[in-house]
Amino acid sequence: MPDITWEAPFCAEGNSCFRLGTDAEGNGYIAVAGQEDRYLTDSVAALRTLIADIKAGKADHLLYR
Repeated sequence: MPDITWEAPFCAEGNSCFRLGTDAEGNGYIAVAGQEDRYLTDSVAALRTLIADIKAGKADHLLYR
């Protein structure tokens, strides 16, 4: 596993908490809090775009089960 520096968990409405992380090589990571061993990775720019789109309401359907 890469050496990931995780930020504090971000908990939105409901009970979904996520953590964002980065490594020394400029990769970005996102994981469900408490399950950091199972993460998505991409460039920091790509994950930043994903998060911005979610916050803008472009992907609300992805957040609900």
